[in-house]
Amino acid sequence: MSPTHRPRHYARRLITAALTVTVMAGTAGWAVAHEEQAITGPPPGTSAWRADHSLPGPGRELPDPATASPAHIARFFAGLTDVQRRALVIRHPQVVGNLDGAPLALRYEANARAIRATRDKERAADPDSPLVERYTSLLSPGRRILAFDPRGRGQVAEVFGDLGTARRTAVVVPGSDIDLNSFDRDHDRYGTPVGMARALRARMAREAPGTPTAVVAWVGYTTPVGVGPDAATSRLAEAGAPRLDRFLAGLAVTTAATAEAPPTVFCHSYGSVLCGVAAPAMDRTRVSDLVVLGSPGMRADSAEGLHTPARVWATRDSTDWIRRVTGYAFLGLGHGEDPTDGSFGARVVSADRAHGHTGYFAPGTDSLRNFARIALGQFDGVRCADRGAGDQDCRHGLG
Repeated sequence: MSPTHRPRHYARRLITAALTVTVMAGTAGWAVAHEEQAITGPPPGTSAWRADHSLPGPGRELPDPATASPAHIARFFAGLTDVQRRALVIRHPQVVGNLDGAPLALRYEANARAIRATRDKERAADPDSPLVERYTSLLSPGRRILAFDPRGRGQVAEVFGDLGTARRTAVVVPGSDIDLNSFDRDHDRYGTPVGMARALRARMAREAPGTPTAVVAWVGYTTPVGVGPDAATSRLAEAGAPRLDRFLAGLAVTTAATAEAPPTVFCHSYGSVLCGVAAPAMDRTRVSDLVVLGSPGMRADSAEGLHTPARVWATRDSTDWIRRVTGYAFLGLGHGEDPTDGSFGARVVSADRAHGHTGYFAPGTDSLRNFARIALGQFDGVRCADRGAGDQDCRHGLG
């Protein structure tokens, strides 16, 4: 950063911080009333799972969902017979469906059972509940639901493609206002996790037709709602980071692609705050590349400060309103340096033709094309942001 630019840079930080404090103070009553309760800990049904001693033989206790590692869970299921696995799915669908490290096919089957039971319970309580239709949609033929938790506003993860055979994979982590109801809403298609994941996989198929790919839309944490302290602080990101870490660890032991190339993780908006908090655990066995888009900051002042060996990429289009609230941290509000700023040290890529805060995955945009090429490891085809002759090429050192 040049000496003349530095005072302006910090002046902007202070002005933005002061405006944010003023806004938060003026809406304190609203914010407290609408503070989100983070869903954490093991999945529903864990108590019954822990009390189940039906497996024959000594030392055959079911692994504790709260403490057993995904690698341990994978080994546990590998030692069961098909009959024993199926019995656990039938008795404990909510646990098996959310158990990172469990076989993918079992999780899909368990979640279908859990969603069906939740829908039937909701229908019995209120036949006109909009959730009945929501759950029915998740049960549509061909949908692969990798996680489902109806608590709170609801959490869900869906797979597009075959994770078991994919050679290149990606995970999409969304930001504010995303939950079970908005996971795949009809309007603002490319601003939803499902729309992002579908668009990314379609572009990956276009770039590399012969490469098996899979993309996961992951809503495994409680996101902020609207603009308020939840969005301006890291509380919900800190609650969600261990869940993302565990999910990625589960992929590492249940998918074939991780041996060739660990997933690329795409973090949108507040999702990039979560990814920044989780980054120190993102070693190269779990994540190859970390891509943030429309980011308000990552709770770090530099890519190096994320303490991850994963390659860090960033982009923001010129019409994204998030540019007005990024680049500062003050009294616990704000999320640190702008990841697209040259001083941060991320590889900044073009988002030409993207529009607004939710247009990065729209077909025809530079951002979507770049995302697909990063996920595929086709770095020579990535288009860097045009930021001036003095900036370093975003592809340096990639060969």
